[in-house]
Amino acid sequence: MPGLIERYMDRLPFSVGDPIITLDEGSTPLVHAPRLSARVGAEVWLKLEGANPTGSFKDRGMTCAVSAAVRDGAQAVICASTGNTAAALAAYAARAGIRGVVIVPEGKIAMGKLAQALMHGAQVVAINGNFDRALELVRTVAARHPIALVNSVNDFRIEGQKTAAYEIAEALGELDALCIPVGNAGNITAYWRGFGELGVRPRMFGFQAAGAAPLVRGAPVAAPETIASAIRIGKPARWEQAMDAMTASHGGVHAVSDEQILAAYAFLAREEGVFCEPASAASVAGLIAHGAGGARRVACVLTGHGLKDPDTALAHVGGVIPCAPELAMIERVILG
Repeated sequence: MPGLIERYMDRLPFSVGDPIITLDEGSTPLVHAPRLSARVGAEVWLKLEGANPTGSFKDRGMTCAVSAAVRDGAQAVICASTGNTAAALAAYAARAGIRGVVIVPEGKIAMGKLAQALMHGAQVVAINGNFDRALELVRTVAARHPIALVNSVNDFRIEGQKTAAYEIAEALGELDALCIPVGNAGNITAYWRGFGELGVRPRMFGFQAAGAAPLVRGAPVAAPETIASAIRIGKPARWEQAMDAMTASHGGVHAVSDEQILAAYAFLAREEGVFCEPASAASVAGLIAHGAGGARRVACVLTGHGLKDPDTALAHVGGVIPCAPELAMIERVILG
């Protein structure tokens, strides 16, 4: 399957002959969730963005941002990240043969994501501060030096990420509501743009972790904290656009607790066979806790794969059962 720029070039700011940096991202599964549907009384579909090449939705925006950077002659790209953007930047920079630099909050990035960024050869710098401070720093660096900033403040990121809305509309046709985690607010902005270009208007419901819910509170959060590291952001870069998406669509924004996120995380894995990272489960936690305004057909965006954050998974499941390599012992363990 071709990458999303090739698939949707007529709707993206690229032309034939432009350098396209791709890992054949996009075209991710849209999976019906029968047990979740029964639980909430609606037809629910899960958009599995963890099936992208680096395991998150960030690849959609990064193929466009890095392709545009290369087209403009950039020899380096930079971002601030809680993890997934770092992994995507590193992979696409490696693919392009240019330098990648990521600034992350020290001790606040899941190990799976850090490993990806390092393996792809990016220069990873950890600061004693949160994501919002990291974003301030990279914006200043990009303004002072010839290095392309590829956070979601870069509109090419939004252009790439809007293609997920195309895919949902192509697969389902009518859609009443979209439930989506909200961190830096670029993704909900992108989906609303994509739906708008298709002339459809599902209600947009954004869900933030209670400890990092500036849109819910109506004010920045100085020290955001949540187990869902991908949305641990206190001052979203796309604040106004995200609020516009939810207001214009007659949707809403709500907070969910870490306990609700972890419950949805476990439910998806054990009842639907879908392993996502904790932040992804905020969309499902929000649907369960707050509903979707009586919507009949709902899509929940699961933004990243569960293997992005194996430490959280292992901390919330039972342990491995030790056993001697003997048939009788094996039978005793498994049969009781």
